[in-house]
Amino acid sequence: MDLGIKGRQALIFGASRGLGHACALAVAREGVDVTVVARTKAAIEAAAKAIAEETGVRATPVAADIRTAEGRAAAIAACPAPDILLNNADGPEPGDFRDWTREDWHGAFDSMTLGPIEMIRATVDGMMDRGFGRIVNISSRSVKIAQSEIGLSNAARSALVGFTAGLARQTVARNVTINNLLAGIFDSGAQKRHIEGMLPGLGKSFEQVWQERAAGSPAKRYGDPSEFGAYFAFLCSAKAGYINAQNLLIDGGAYPGTY
Repeated sequence: MDLGIKGRQALIFGASRGLGHACALAVAREGVDVTVVARTKAAIEAAAKAIAEETGVRATPVAADIRTAEGRAAAIAACPAPDILLNNADGPEPGDFRDWTREDWHGAFDSMTLGPIEMIRATVDGMMDRGFGRIVNISSRSVKIAQSEIGLSNAARSALVGFTAGLARQTVARNVTINNLLAGIFDSGAQKRHIEGMLPGLGKSFEQVWQERAAGSPAKRYGDPSEFGAYFAFLCSAKAGYINAQNLLIDGGAYPGTY
């Protein structure tokens, strides 16, 4: 299927590894030039080189942090008129809410709520003026199935989902869609770090918990990041202009509800 986005420009956060990298690679394979952003300079430069070598598109690396004004400005300077924006940031380590400080809460909201909102503010009007835009936020199934050990993420990601629900209704008539991808368990570094953070007090090994989580999914496995990237690429396509303001689960059917 020709997604109709060849020659477009994408600005992709968290693109050095995991789901963000898979998303960048998926749209690059469709002929989209990508500006890839992550905090670690060596990692994002290596990711950009790999994407460019495989796909032949222009892949521009930016070492920056979505949480800071300086980081967001650096991303925009490298890609001032993106057609596609992916907001993506790691969630905090699991823990007990009794231990979280005011600084912990502010850090979570800077990363998963305010940073993405600021990136949307910096790009959405230009998208509407040009008559095309695809904004996607990588979120988590935890906004629908709250997990107590990741309360920081539950709260911050839910706030972004709430914000975009209102904004998306104002942009879609100009062919700018805003959607959230709610990730379940994927075979990624982020998932491994999540499990490692859960181990204290469980009395189980990493391998035990890893296998139990896979067995608990109806799919009996972890998702492959490439599956996530393919879904993202379709959402960014010219054919997806009527998919808007949605929270789309990618979790192998793990969410227990009917709706």
